[in-house]
Amino acid sequence: MNSFKSYGKVDEADQMRLEAKRKTRRRIAVVAVSSLILVIVVVAAVVGTTRSKDNNHNDASEAQSALASIKAVCDTTLYPDTCYGSLAPLTNKTRLQPEEILKLSVVVAINELTKVSTLPELKNCSELFDLALDHLNDTLSATDVDLKSLGSLFDDIMTWLSAAGTFQQTCIDSLEEHVAGHLQTSTELTSNSLAITKGFSNVANSFNQRRRLMSDEMPVWLSGKDRKLLQSTKLPAGIKPNVVVAKDGSGKYKKISDALKAVPEKSKKRFVIYVKKGVYFENVRIEKPMWNVMIIGDGKDKTIVSGSKNVVDGTPTFQSATFAVFGKGFIARDMGFRNTAGAAKHQAVALMSTADMSAFYRCGFNAFQDTLYAHSNRQFYRECDIYGTVDFIFGNSAVVIQKCNILPRRPMTGQKDTITAQGRFDPNQNTGISIQNCTISPFGNLSDIQTFLGRPWKNYSTTVFINNKMGGFIHPTGWLPWVGTSAPNTIFYAEFGNYGPGAVTKKRVNWRGLRFINSKQASKFTVKSFIHGDKWVKDTTVPYNSGL
Repeated sequence: MNSFKSYGKVDEADQMRLEAKRKTRRRIAVVAVSSLILVIVVVAAVVGTTRSKDNNHNDASEAQSALASIKAVCDTTLYPDTCYGSLAPLTNKTRLQPEEILKLSVVVAINELTKVSTLPELKNCSELFDLALDHLNDTLSATDVDLKSLGSLFDDIMTWLSAAGTFQQTCIDSLEEHVAGHLQTSTELTSNSLAITKGFSNVANSFNQRRRLMSDEMPVWLSGKDRKLLQSTKLPAGIKPNVVVAKDGSGKYKKISDALKAVPEKSKKRFVIYVKKGVYFENVRIEKPMWNVMIIGDGKDKTIVSGSKNVVDGTPTFQSATFAVFGKGFIARDMGFRNTAGAAKHQAVALMSTADMSAFYRCGFNAFQDTLYAHSNRQFYRECDIYGTVDFIFGNSAVVIQKCNILPRRPMTGQKDTITAQGRFDPNQNTGISIQNCTISPFGNLSDIQTFLGRPWKNYSTTVFINNKMGGFIHPTGWLPWVGTSAPNTIFYAEFGNYGPGAVTKKRVNWRGLRFINSKQASKFTVKSFIHGDKWVKDTTVPYNSGL
């Protein structure tokens, strides 16, 4: 029997089965900052007490103190038994610093995932496992410092661990239940590392150790030269692309995929590819070693990458993207991405990004179901056009979509339009979809189509609409359940400052997880606060909202 389904969102019948199973093992995941501070104090006290003893102090007693430290930290996780059971056997030291516990938790997660990734029945998830292990190893490298030095890295570590869990969850979503169990321990260990990091981060934040962000800025990953490239309406004087792609032969390459072969691996310098106007029929992948690639077109309606891979014809959702980005620091400007499979082919992605610190400016994303797959890591979209039908902005990244045109279109007969389907499955993840200052209007006549702001793909689905213009075609209830008639109480859906006939909240669904928030709460989902950069670089040229 085939153990695999398509990568992507599970169908409603499977979701009901999985939700029933999850209810039997769900844990309350609320831990106050004061409790987390107490844990650190306990661990520090254990270490300090151990150091204060003389050399005749009993080693067994010291070892017990180290184990007590581990238990105190593990008790703050979602899976404390898995946490303690994995870490206690590795403790051969009598003096254990808090950051060492975090590092050990990442080590055991790597070891477990490495082990299960070799199982023959999981071979179809090999790419996802590689990506998860990359993010876990990045985390391990970052934790090789003391707790004080970790303060400036917590945002990165939270992002990488959230992504590592998401890659594993994407695999689980594609598996039959009897096979998915192989990943239970690795996902729990990854979740534990995330919980420990969040606890330490909250402690650091409570002591004001983290650097504050400046206002009215663009993200740190955009250098001065990058911002000039984004700001211009044509290739700026003095900025020469590394390679030119043109269908008419006037560039060095005729295909984008061929041009990517010239990209150096893991370069810290920006590599600029200029793609002249035309429709490029190819499936493009910016591979994970291709760092800091920037692709510039002649306009979102002039330079278009087009493909048609889809689930119905046998391509998993995760692999169906016309344009897929894995390499960190990616930027696209004035490009169009489309999947022409059509509504009848169901999941068919135009663009998927797993790239950390990726930005898309004045781009177009055109498909039907699952148009824009903001899969994982930190992402930003500005002044883009996004077309689709079912769940056409989805994934589990930390993403801000700002000043874009969001354009629901006619779905298949009997379908409803849902703009978002956010996939946060762990309460400690720092992920969610924030849609800010956008215009939400119909593409064509949708007077007979029910259109919703979103539906909760996972138990902790997090989606916020801030200061958007909403057309009257939005259904008065606003939101749609994934299954049944309600949604998990653990989701976080919020609306703030929206206007237009579709923004009236009087008839919205009566869900515990739907909130009508104030400005202070909404500010947590702005670029300044939600896409956590360690520092920001001031920009005064391009209109940009770092806050509300």
